[in-house]
Amino acid sequence: MDKHQETPQWTAEGKEWDEEAREQARILKAFFGTAKHYFGGLERLFKGVSDPRNPDLITYPLAGLMFTGVWMFECQLGSRRQIQAKLRGNSRSESKFEALFGVESIPHGDSLNYGFKRLELEDMQEAVCRMIEALIRKKVLYRWRLLKHYYLVAIDGTGMLTFRERHCEYCLTQKLSNGSTLYYHPVLEAKLVTTNGFALSMMTEFIENRDPQASKQDCELKAFYRLAERLKKRFPRLPLCLLLDGLFAGGPTLERCERYGWKYLIVLTDDDLPTINQEFEALCQIAPDNQLRLELGKRKEIEQAYRWMDEIAYVDTQGKEHQVSVLECLETKPSDQGKRQTTKFKWLTNFVPSIRTVSILANEGGRLRWKIENEGFNAQKNGGFELEHAYSQHETAAKVFYYLLQVAHVLFQLLEKGSLFRQAFPDGVGALKNIAFHLLEAWRNLRLSTTGFLSLFNGRFQIRFDSS
Repeated sequence: MDKHQETPQWTAEGKEWDEEAREQARILKAFFGTAKHYFGGLERLFKGVSDPRNPDLITYPLAGLMFTGVWMFECQLGSRRQIQAKLRGNSRSESKFEALFGVESIPHGDSLNYGFKRLELEDMQEAVCRMIEALIRKKVLYRWRLLKHYYLVAIDGTGMLTFRERHCEYCLTQKLSNGSTLYYHPVLEAKLVTTNGFALSMMTEFIENRDPQASKQDCELKAFYRLAERLKKRFPRLPLCLLLDGLFAGGPTLERCERYGWKYLIVLTDDDLPTINQEFEALCQIAPDNQLRLELGKRKEIEQAYRWMDEIAYVDTQGKEHQVSVLECLETKPSDQGKRQTTKFKWLTNFVPSIRTVSILANEGGRLRWKIENEGFNAQKNGGFELEHAYSQHETAAKVFYYLLQVAHVLFQLLEKGSLFRQAFPDGVGALKNIAFHLLEAWRNLRLSTTGFLSLFNGRFQIRFDSS
C-alpha cells in the first residue's frame, strides 16, 4: 500500500499534510492500532477493574484515568507532575482524549493518585494477565516456544522503591554501614521472555513484611512460593519452563515444579549443591558420549563445548529425593580486546538433554534468563519508564502505578517490534527513548477531528514482528 493511502491526507483546515504530519499520524496509528488489534483497545483493557467511586461525583471515567497513567509511561514523562506540564492545557492533546473518553480535559496527576487509592489490586493484576492470555490465545508468541512447546518464564526480584524514613508498616529494612536504616520495597516478577527480545510482565508478587508474627523479613524465596501458586492457578494448563537463578536451586522449588508439571532451567554454579556438582563431574568421566562441540558465528569464531548428565539423584534438606539433570556449556569467543575468553554456563534442569537438544536448551532456553534483567528491569529503570520513581506515597496507588507501568511496557514492546512502527519509521528512530518522544510530539501536535483521529486505528490490518 502506498504510504499516502495509509493515513488521511487532510487536516481539519483542509490543508494537505506535510511529511512530518503523516509520520505523526502513522505512529499514533501504530500505537493505538496495536492496542486495538491485540486487546480490543485501551478502554477494554481495564474493563474488569471495578470502580469504587460514587457515580454521581465522577468527572473522568476510570478507563480515562488508567489511560492517562499508561500514556504517562508510554511518553516517558517521568512523574505525575509532568502530566500537567505536557498533556493538560494542550488543545490537540485534549481533543484526542475527548475522542477516546468523551471528556474535554485530561485528568490532573493528583486525580490519578486519588482515584487509584481504593482500587482492587487483584483487578489490576488480572488486567496484566489478560494481556498475556490474549497474546498466547492469538498465538503471537507461538514461534518462540522452547522446543516448540514451552513458554519461557524468567522469575527474578528487583528493587522498586527506597526511602530514608519508614514509608509504611510493610517496609523491608536494612541497616547501613553508617548506622542508618534503609526502608525499601522490592518486587518479584515473572516475565515471559523470547529469543527476539520480549520481556512481558506475566505476574507480580510484592515483597513486604505483611505477617506481624514472622520472625524474619519477607524475601524472594518466600515470594516465589506465593507467586508460583498464583501462576499455576491463573494459567493452569499453560506449558511453562521457568528460568531461575541459583537462589532458587533447592528442594522446595524443585518440588513445586514437579507438582505443577513445569520444566525448569536453574543457574548452577560450581559452589551450589555440592553433591550434585560432584556427581556430575564423576559421571561425566565415564560417559564420553554425553559431550558435543559446536562452532557458531558467521566466521565460526564462537566455540561451544557441552557436557550433560541426567538421572542424578538429589536429596533435599527435607529428605525428599529428586531426579535432576545437569547441562554445562563452555563458550569461547573473542572479547572486545580481541583476546579469546571462555565463559561457563551450567544449569540444573528436569529436561533430559540429548545431543539433539543441548544447544537449544542452552541458547534458546537457559541463557534467556538475563532478558528479565536487560529487556525487563533495566529498560524499566533506565530506559525512560522510571520504575524506581515514587509515583505515589499511598500504598495501593503506588502498586496501581506499578501495574500500569507493566501494561505500558508490554504495549511499548509490541509497538517497537511491530510492522506498523517500522512502516512509520522505516529507517528507525535511533534509541528506543526516541519512540516515546515521537509519541508525545504526535499526541501534542497533530491536529485531527474526532472522526479523523478514530479513523487512524479503526478497521482491520496485520501486524508482523521483527524476529531478529
